[in-house]
Amino acid sequence: MIRLFNVYYPTRTLVLPLCEVVLVAGSFLLATLCLLGPDTDIALLYENGLVKIAGITVLTLFLSYYFDLYEPQRIVGRGEIYFRLLLVLGVLSFVLAAVLYFDPDIDIGHNVLIVGIAILAVFLGIWRRAYEWIIGLSAFRERVYVLGGGERAQAVIATLHSRRDAGIDVVAGASALESDGKLDRFAADLRAFSEPSARLDRVIVAMEDRRGAMPVSELLELRLSGVKIEDASALMERLSGKLLLDGLNPSSLIFSEGFNVKPSLKIGRRLVSITIAFIALAICLPFFPLIILAVRLSSPGPIFFRQTRVGLHGRPFFLHKFRTMCQDAEANGAVWAAKDDPRVTAVGRFLRKTRVDEIPQLWNVICGEMGFVGPRPERPEFVKWLAREIPFYDLRHMIRPGLTGWAQVRFRYGASLEETRQKLEYDLYYVKHMSIGLDLLIMFETIKTILRRRGAQ
Repeated sequence: MIRLFNVYYPTRTLVLPLCEVVLVAGSFLLATLCLLGPDTDIALLYENGLVKIAGITVLTLFLSYYFDLYEPQRIVGRGEIYFRLLLVLGVLSFVLAAVLYFDPDIDIGHNVLIVGIAILAVFLGIWRRAYEWIIGLSAFRERVYVLGGGERAQAVIATLHSRRDAGIDVVAGASALESDGKLDRFAADLRAFSEPSARLDRVIVAMEDRRGAMPVSELLELRLSGVKIEDASALMERLSGKLLLDGLNPSSLIFSEGFNVKPSLKIGRRLVSITIAFIALAICLPFFPLIILAVRLSSPGPIFFRQTRVGLHGRPFFLHKFRTMCQDAEANGAVWAAKDDPRVTAVGRFLRKTRVDEIPQLWNVICGEMGFVGPRPERPEFVKWLAREIPFYDLRHMIRPGLTGWAQVRFRYGASLEETRQKLEYDLYYVKHMSIGLDLLIMFETIKTILRRRGAQ
């Protein structure tokens, strides 16, 4: 897997968009060559044709990203892939037609864009089918053995089966411990994999309790023969983008890489947060009168909503939002917001879906109470309870809370203890791998999350 912005991606997942850059640019270059012939050099070099093709290529890749074509775990089947490709080509055609209507000089040549899109449709269809065939070949897939028989091992196997894009096939897994603490089945499988016709690339250790039960000599023999030995937690962290709480202990945090909140990183993140907050506030200010009017007409009560949240090092602060609930929504005490909450007004539902209600939090960012990216701040009434119920919950308070975060772009809306536990796993991953690059990636993905109207709030 390749690490980019402190996030791990399967190599084949990054190869996919790189190859499509060539396909998109090549399709329009081929269309230019076929239609313009000897005038191709003039169109490309003197009339900025190459720049126009580069712009079309970037737009096509952005649309493919928006429609999740580079996130295969979100796609159910092959038919959905081709349906989304048609959506990309349809939106691309509409955008190019609109641009040409207002500025005909954008055209590379007569009918070049139309023919280019037609060629691209054929190329993309063939390429996607060939890509599926190539990544399915055994030569491009890794054979792994999952060592363990508990819930952790089953979770690893389920994750690997669901992430075909990772290129990993589970060939076997030990499921029972003998009375002497040795994995007899693992020893038998080891003998089978020692045959010349068999191939084993990696062993994933997913044992619930390793004390006295780890088949050390067998694992050492495999390691010396070139087979990789890896802990299940490390693999699951890379594949899922979260730090699993199951099996996590203080020593795992103490001796692991990451959690390096250096002063230089704090200053850099703070500068980025303030700069983007000022820019975002300047863009949003002209829309404030319309938002204020909509909130005022939706229900009686104040325009802004102020609520105590827990911030850096557990210190409380007042978080500001546009009011989305009816007045006195918590007259009977603090209640966790739920999906389709009846206390939310009609205007409030729209503001929440589009995240417009959170615009006033830009002021919290400017004042230093929040960062632009970080774990979402929780209410003190719930923090005490969650800290008792969920291990390592207080670790999320070692950095400033954020307007958006890794959990917000990777997980759905959480309104239960179990969902909060899963969101914490994403927050811990962010705290461990925090960097300015990861912050910028989260900001970019937040735009997609808002446009697709999904993710947590």
